[in-house]
Amino acid sequence: MCPRNTHSMPDADVEGSYGDPSCGDYLTVYLKVKDNRIEEISYLVFGCCASIATSSMTSVLAKGKTLEEALNITEEDIVQALDGLPENKLHCSNLGASALHNAINKYLEIKRTEDSYENSNSSR
Repeated sequence: MCPRNTHSMPDADVEGSYGDPSCGDYLTVYLKVKDNRIEEISYLVFGCCASIATSSMTSVLAKGKTLEEALNITEEDIVQALDGLPENKLHCSNLGASALHNAINKYLEIKRTEDSYENSNSSR
């Protein structure tokens, strides 16, 4: 009834998406990371009420967590935090977990690339 953290974040460190906008549910998650911790999280979702609820709960579960802790958030965690979903809407929990994991993995890849670049420049 009252989704939290729903807005775009133009100055996000990274964004991750999941879903298929041509056929229905689609989620984009925005993250700001500080000291390996999710400092801010927001999202934009296109889909049904269950998609909105799972996206909101994903943001609530992930905020303040380390990247490693957030990578361990599962579809089951999201459904459990919502006190369940109708059987035909369980797939919506995949949106939140997958988009969150995509954003984190993208962030980690960016950091690895930056670190590799800095290391190669400092060895010269």
